Amino acid sequence: MITRCAWPTKPLDIAYHDTEWGVPVYEPNVLLEMLTLEGAQAGLSWSTVLAKREGYRAAFRHFDIPRVAAMTAEDVDRLVLDPGIIRHRGKIESTIRNAQIAQGLPDFPDLLWSFVGGRPIIGNGDTKTPESDAMSKALQKLGFKFVGSTICYAFMQATGMVNDHALECFRYAEIESHVSGIR
Repeated sequence: MITRCAWPTKPLDIAYHDTEWGVPVYEPNVLLEMLTLEGAQAGLSWSTVLAKREGYRAAFRHFDIPRVAAMTAEDVDRLVLDPGIIRHRGKIESTIRNAQIAQGLPDFPDLLWSFVGGRPIIGNGDTKTPESDAMSKALQKLGFKFVGSTICYAFMQATGMVNDHALECFRYAEIESHVSGIR
């Protein structure tokens, strides 16, 4: 029997946990996608957001940063009616705004990874940390939206900046062995 973290209970959550959650991500478009999805989760369950992930990819041009940054107010009006995503105007606008800012940062991935010293760290199951506090403040100062400390910490977990798999979870050791190879 496989032992995994307690949070994934639905098939989509389990598949995400077993293949993606906690794996280090450095690709700018994937980082924007995860920042968007974690921000979309505010007030909702991760299962709800994950079920709409393909809708988000379609709506936001597969998170191609220049293409998302070029989206207009008309796109926002259209997306507010799109049942494939969370239809929250502020969250939709924040995705476009965040892409515009990310596009202007030649070192977007390096900036994000700088809050953990450029290498994954071991978490302890918190909902926010000094690192996520620092990331949140820095991103907000740059103009990013929906990047509170709790959202930033969830983003750090999702993108492998923090290994927060339970010690007994089969992914903990797999992620650690992967991380050891990049340190």
